[in-house]
Amino acid sequence: MDVDELVRVRAEYDRELRRDAAPDTARARVERAGAVVRQTAPGQGWNGVLWSDLGEDTADAEIAAQVAYFGGRGSGFEWKLYGHDRPLDLDARLRAAGFVPEPAEAVLVGRVDELAALPVEPPEGITLRAVEDEAGVELVMDVHARAFGTHRPGIRELLLTLLRDEPETVAAVVAMAGDTPVSAARMEMRPGCSFAGLWGGGTLPEWRGRGLYRLLVAHRARIAAERGIRYLHVDASDDSRPILRRLGFEVLGSTVPYVWEPARAGGPA
Repeated sequence: MDVDELVRVRAEYDRELRRDAAPDTARARVERAGAVVRQTAPGQGWNGVLWSDLGEDTADAEIAAQVAYFGGRGSGFEWKLYGHDRPLDLDARLRAAGFVPEPAEAVLVGRVDELAALPVEPPEGITLRAVEDEAGVELVMDVHARAFGTHRPGIRELLLTLLRDEPETVAAVVAMAGDTPVSAARMEMRPGCSFAGLWGGGTLPEWRGRGLYRLLVAHRARIAAERGIRYLHVDASDDSRPILRRLGFEVLGSTVPYVWEPARAGGPA
């Protein structure tokens, strides 16, 4: 993509996935509150700020308002800060309000038609299993626990909720070596959106370097192509960014999750 196209795609991304975002599940709610767009969700769902339109004279008050809102609910939340958000010192203001930054990620975007055409075949002995029920979700969680060394009950709840309530909005897949799950990933698709998000992408250490990551990207791109989706987007870590760049993804920007927790901040504002 040339510079003009990247600027246009970033504007679409901001509009569809942030300013006019749809909730990530049927049980969540997205609303405009003052100068921010936020999502609230029950249980272990994602709570946070998706978009903001702040100035130097309004930023601190809006941050305090969101802290008061989520703190009053007794929940932590994430302020998803992008490199082009304003004001320029918004990161420092969030830190001053008790937010803690997590590692920065690159926002990458790729054209679905190009990614769906990638020439990939499963390595010998590998089959792909679509995740359609709780048993499949448990395979995904098993891969993620062994690949990343973490347990994410919120991801389990999200997948089960989407498969139950909105199965057309998620496509999860597990690469199986016989009866053993060795790699897993998912794609989330909101109705009417030009972008589908790639998430997960975990592979067991002993199976890395064999093309499974590439295979699962192409597999999900083909599903997206069948749905008429134009772009795939990824919040990429330092490990996955070089692989995705080689596959044809372009850097759209950067994002840092700033996390606020009531206990860490001393309770609701």
